[in-house]
Amino acid sequence: MKELILIIPVKDSLNTLRETVHSISSAMTGFAFYIFDDFSTPETRQWLDENSGKYGYQVLGLEQYTTKKSPNYRTILLISRELALNRNANLVIIESDVIVGSETINGLNHLADELPQAGLIGAVTVDNSGKVNFPYLYAQTDGKTGTYVSDHSISFCCTLLTNNFLRRFDFNDLPESLDWFDVPISKKSRALGFKNYISKDLPVLHKPHGSRPWKMLKYKNPFLYYLKKIIFRRDRI
Repeated sequence: MKELILIIPVKDSLNTLRETVHSISSAMTGFAFYIFDDFSTPETRQWLDENSGKYGYQVLGLEQYTTKKSPNYRTILLISRELALNRNANLVIIESDVIVGSETINGLNHLADELPQAGLIGAVTVDNSGKVNFPYLYAQTDGKTGTYVSDHSISFCCTLLTNNFLRRFDFNDLPESLDWFDVPISKKSRALGFKNYISKDLPVLHKPHGSRPWKMLKYKNPFLYYLKKIIFRRDRI
C-alpha cells in the first residue's frame, strides 16, 4: 500500500477547523499531514502555528508562494501534487468543514490499493443523522451501497487522488481562471481512462459551507448572494 499525503486547505472558519483537525489526529498512522493557510486572519494562523506539534501537521502559508488573494486552490493543488509525487504517495484532500472517522483515511488508502483503475475515491458526506447531504445529494436516492463507480463529479470534501492519476495529469494545465477544481479534475480523470468512485462505507460528517461561511448567505438572502457572487467572481468552477 502506498504512502499518504494528507492536506487541508484553510481560510479561517476556526471552529470547524478545530473539529476537523482533531478528528484527523485521532486517525493518524504515520501519513504526512499538511495544512495550507490561505491568508487567514492572525487568530487562525496563531492557532495553526501553536497546535502543529500537538496534532502532527506542518503549516504551509501561501504567502510563501503567491500574492494572489484567496482562494488559491490551484496553488495548493500544484504544491500537493509535487509533495505526493516526491514520496510516491496517494493524496487525500479534506476540507475544513468535514469530520472524519477513525477508519476513513486508511480506508480510502486501502480502496486505492484494491481498485487499480481508480483516479479519485470520495467518501460520501452525511449530516448528524447519517443522511447523505450536500454535495452528494445525487447519492441519496441512487439505491447503491458500498463503493461504486460514479460518473458524477467527486467532491473534494474528503477525497483520495491516486498516485497513478497524479502522475498522468499535470495540474499546471488547470485553468487559472477557476477557484475550485473538483469538477474539471473529475472529468480529466475519466478522460484519461480512470474510474472515479464514491464510498458509502466510509461516510464523513459534513457541515456544508463551514469552510466558506459567506455561502450561508445563499439561504438567508439569495439575491444578495448571487449579486456578490457575480460582482466578486466567487466560486468559479
